[in-house]
Amino acid sequence: MMRKTIAFAALLVCLAAGSAQATCIYPRAPEHIPDGKTATFDEMVTAQQAVKQFNEDISAYNTCLEMEMASLEQSGQFDADRLSELRAMQAKKNNAAVDAVQTVADRFNEQLRIFKARDKKD
Repeated sequence: MMRKTIAFAALLVCLAAGSAQATCIYPRAPEHIPDGKTATFDEMVTAQQAVKQFNEDISAYNTCLEMEMASLEQSGQFDADRLSELRAMQAKKNNAAVDAVQTVADRFNEQLRIFKARDKKD
């Protein structure tokens, strides 16, 4: 619940910024993915929820980036060349965020497979 509140607050900051340049806050990835060899069921469920929340937070971050770019485009403060540079930077931020989610999800899924395989052996 706390992370959803943080993601929502970050989105509100972007909305409130309006025509001023918004600051999109990059969310923190889950700090811990449990080892599937030793993790409990509850630890795996908690980690799964954290990964899902990170994905939602990254989606909110990318929405903020899109809104920030739209605001910059509508501001009339930048020429076409600068807007092109800003779009390229926004795309890099977006792609890096998506890659981060994928990396975290892959790490979790690897540990989940180990956890499930261990469970079948018992």
